[in-house]
Amino acid sequence: MLRTEEKVIDEAIQGEALDGRKVPNSNGRKVFIESYGCQMNFSDSEIVASILEKDGYETTKLLHEADIVFVNTCSIREKAEQTVRKRLTVYNKHKRKNPKMIIGVLGCMAERLKSKFLEEEKIVDLVVGPDAYRDLPNLVREVDGGRKAVNVILSKEETYGDIAPVRLGGNGVTAFVSITRGCDNMCTFCVVPFTRGRERSRDPESIIQEVRELSLAGYREVTLLGQNVDSYLWYGGGLKKEFANLSDEEKEKSTNFAQLMDRVAQVDRKIRIRFSTSHPKDMTDDVLHAMARHDNICDYIHLPFQSGNSRILEMMNRGYTRKWYMNRIDAIRRILPTCSISADIISGFCSETEEEHQDTLSMMEYVKYHFSYMFKYSERPNTMAQRKYPDDIPEETKQKRLAEIIELQQKHSHEQLKKDLGKTYEVLVEGVSKKSDDELYGRNTHNSVIVFPRENYKVGEYVMVKVEKCTSATLKGKAVK
Repeated sequence: MLRTEEKVIDEAIQGEALDGRKVPNSNGRKVFIESYGCQMNFSDSEIVASILEKDGYETTKLLHEADIVFVNTCSIREKAEQTVRKRLTVYNKHKRKNPKMIIGVLGCMAERLKSKFLEEEKIVDLVVGPDAYRDLPNLVREVDGGRKAVNVILSKEETYGDIAPVRLGGNGVTAFVSITRGCDNMCTFCVVPFTRGRERSRDPESIIQEVRELSLAGYREVTLLGQNVDSYLWYGGGLKKEFANLSDEEKEKSTNFAQLMDRVAQVDRKIRIRFSTSHPKDMTDDVLHAMARHDNICDYIHLPFQSGNSRILEMMNRGYTRKWYMNRIDAIRRILPTCSISADIISGFCSETEEEHQDTLSMMEYVKYHFSYMFKYSERPNTMAQRKYPDDIPEETKQKRLAEIIELQQKHSHEQLKKDLGKTYEVLVEGVSKKSDDELYGRNTHNSVIVFPRENYKVGEYVMVKVEKCTSATLKGKAVK
C-alpha cells in the first residue's frame, strides 16, 4: 500500500463524485461534488451534502446533469492545486453549454486563493471555506441574484457536531467520523492551520451518537478523524486547552482521546474502530493501553515522522526529536506487539544534507513501516517555511532521495507482508476486486488489503481468510470456515 506523491495525485484526478440521492422536498436542482486530498475533505463533502439536502438539493454523480458543481479542495501540495485547476477547466467547458451552472470551490484552496479565483481568473462563482458550509444555501442564492459569493471566515467553535452527514459515494460498510477540526501545531511546511483554523474538539456525546447511528445503519467500520486525534480534549469549552490548564471541575468533566476511544469501542463490539492522524508528540501510553483493551480497535497506527533527523524536525517545528519518536515506537512495540505502523515522509526539506537524509533512511530501518505516504518537499505560500527558509535543495536531489525512500519502503512493505504468509485473519469485505469480479477485497486489523475468491460472500461480512501469497502491497488468500 505504497502512496507516493504521484499515486496520490493520480487518485485525486479521478475525483470522488457523490452518488446521486433524491430528497423528499426537492427544489429540482442537482449538485455534483468532487473531493480531493485528505480524508477530512471527503468527510466535509458529506456534511455539505447534508446541509444542501435540507434545503431541497439533490446530489448527482453525473457532472453533465448538475446545476451546481462544487470541488472540495486540497492545498497541501502544489500538484494537488494543479489537479483542481484542471478540473475547474473541465467544469467551465460544461458551463459554456449550460450558462446557468454555478461553479464553487470549497475547502482549503478556497481560503487561500479566493481573490484569484473570483476576481483575477473569474473561473468560479462561489468560494466557501471549511468553517462556512452552513452558509452555502444563502451563498447559492446570492449567485442566483447575479453576485459572486464568498465566505471564508474561520470559526473558533464550528465542529458541525449537530449535522448528520449524508453517507454518499461510499461502500455502506466504512465511514468517517470527524472528532476535531483545525490544527494548533504550526508545522512550518503546512498550510492547514491557516486554511482550517484553530483546533477545537467536538462534543463526545455527538460522536457517540453518530457512531451509534452508523451501527444501526449497518456500518461495520468507523475511522475517527482529526488533523491530530491524540490532542482531542473536550471539557465543555470551545478552543482546546492544555489539560494542565483546566480547572479541577473541568478536569473531572473532561474527555481525552483515550477515554473517547474507550467509549466509542463499547458502542458496538461488531464495529471496527480506526483513527487518523496521530502526532508523535501527543500520543500517550494511555491511548495505546486503550487500544490494547478493546479487540475491535484495529491494531494499526499511522504515525508520521516526516524526517529522521532532529535538526530538520526542529526546523519543521514538529515538537519532538528523533529520540522521542523512537521512544514512541518502542512504547507501541511494548504495549501492542503486533501493531502495524505507517508514516508520512518528506524528502528534501530546506537545507537537508545527505547525512540528514540518511537519518531518515535509518529511521525507516529502525521501524520497518508496513507502508508510507512519501513526498518530496513542496513549498507552500504563506507557510513559516516559505517565509523563513530558502527552498534550496535541487529538484533532482529531492527526486533522488525520494526514490531511495520509495525503494526502501517497498522492501520493508514486502518483508512485513511476507510475515503474514500462512496466517489467518478476520477480513471485513469492502468490495469487489478491481482486477476480477470473481474476487473480493477487504482489510485486516493491520490495515493490509487482502484479496480472496468471491464464492458466496458479500460486502459488509467478516470473513476468515488464510494468507497464501503476497506482493509488496497486497495479501492474497482463501476463505476458511
